[in-house]
Amino acid sequence: MFKPTRAILFLVLLLVLFSTHQQIPAAPAAWQAKVDNWVLTSAQSGETEFLVYLTEQADLSGAEELKTKHEKGSYVYAELRKAAARTQKPLLATLSKMGVEHRSYWIANMIWVRGDLKIVDTLAKRNDVAHIYANPSVHLDLPIITPHREGEFTKNTPSTVEWNISKVGAPQVWDAGFTGNGVVIGGQDTGYDWEHPALKSQYRGWNGTSEDHNYNWHDAIHSGGGDCGPDSPEPCDDFWHGTHTMGTMVGDDGAGEQIGMAPGARWIGCRNMDQGVGTPATYSECFEWFIAPTKLDGENPNPDQAPDVINNSWYCPPSEGCNWDSLLPVVNNTRAAGIVVVVSAGNFGVNGCGSVDYPPAIYDSSFTVGATDSSDNITSFSSRGPADHTNRLKPDISAPGQG
Repeated sequence: MFKPTRAILFLVLLLVLFSTHQQIPAAPAAWQAKVDNWVLTSAQSGETEFLVYLTEQADLSGAEELKTKHEKGSYVYAELRKAAARTQKPLLATLSKMGVEHRSYWIANMIWVRGDLKIVDTLAKRNDVAHIYANPSVHLDLPIITPHREGEFTKNTPSTVEWNISKVGAPQVWDAGFTGNGVVIGGQDTGYDWEHPALKSQYRGWNGTSEDHNYNWHDAIHSGGGDCGPDSPEPCDDFWHGTHTMGTMVGDDGAGEQIGMAPGARWIGCRNMDQGVGTPATYSECFEWFIAPTKLDGENPNPDQAPDVINNSWYCPPSEGCNWDSLLPVVNNTRAAGIVVVVSAGNFGVNGCGSVDYPPAIYDSSFTVGATDSSDNITSFSSRGPADHTNRLKPDISAPGQG
C-alpha cells in the first residue's frame, strides 16, 4: 500500500503543479511592453499612427539657472534640436529604407510613424526606442460655436465690457495702465479668424495696413482641414472654437465691445485640430512651433518670436487612446523654455472630485484653469480636483466661465 499511495500522491502533485503553471499568465514579450495597448490593437487590423519616443531625451536642467525668457528659449531650442539631430539619424534611415511614412519632431525626441504591426515590432525591439505611444484622433467635446463675423458680432454682443471681465476687476487694472501691452499670447485650437473685428487689431501679423503671417501662424493640419483646407497660409478656423477662446483673451473691436481680458496683448496662433479633431502629434507640432516660430514655409525658426503664454482649451483622454504621459515631455519642455502653458481643467464636473483626469490638465507644468459662474460658484461642468492619476492639487485657479 505504501508504494501505490506514494505514486498517487506524486501524480496528484504533478497535476497540481501543471494546473498552477497553466494559470500563470504568460509575460508579454519585451517589445510589447514598450508599446501602448491602443497601438497593438489598432495595428492588428492594418496601418495605424503612433509616436516613437527615443531612449535619449534632451537634458534641459540647465534652463533653471537662466534668468530671462530669451536665454531659456534659446537654450531649450538648441538643446532639443541637438538631441534630435544626434540620435534620430539611424532610426530615420531605417524608416526611409523600409518605405514607411514618418515625420521627425524635436519638441521631444520622437518620430511620428504610420505602419502596421510588423513595423511596430521592428521598431519596439530597437535599443534606441524607449516607448511607442498611441496617436489617436481626439474629438473636441464641445458644441460647435456659431460664427460671429462682422455684422453678426454686434447683434450677439452688447456694446459694453462683458460681465466676466468686470467680475475679475479687469477694467480697474486697465485704468492703472495694465492691458497686456508687450505680452504675446499663443493659442492652439481649431484655428482663428484673424479678420474678426474683435481680433484683427491684436493679431501680431497685422500692422494696421498689411498682414504678414510669417512667425505668427502655423497650421499643423496637413490633410483635410474642412473649409480651411490643409496647410492654410493664413489663420483660419474650421470649427470656430479657437476664435471664441481668443476673443476671451484679447477681444476688443475698439468700439466698446470688450470681451477680452487683455486687449492690449498681441496674439499668434496654431491650428491643432481638423474640424474639431486633434491628435497628440498635432498638439505636439504646435508646441514645437511655439518654442521657435518659423516662416510659413517652416524655415528660419526663431525662439525670440515665441509667445509668453499659450492657451490650450482641449484635452487628450486615455479613454480615446491617449497615454497619460505621451504629452508630458512636450509640456515640460515648453515650460522649460520660459513659456507658461495654460490649459482647461476639463468639462467633467458631473463626475465629482477627481474629475481633472486628462492630459495636459493633470501635469504639474500646466497651469490648469477651472470655471466659475457669475455668483462665484464652481460651474456644474467644470472638472474638480485633485488630478486623477497623479492626485496633484488641481485646478491651479478658477475664473468666470459661465453666466
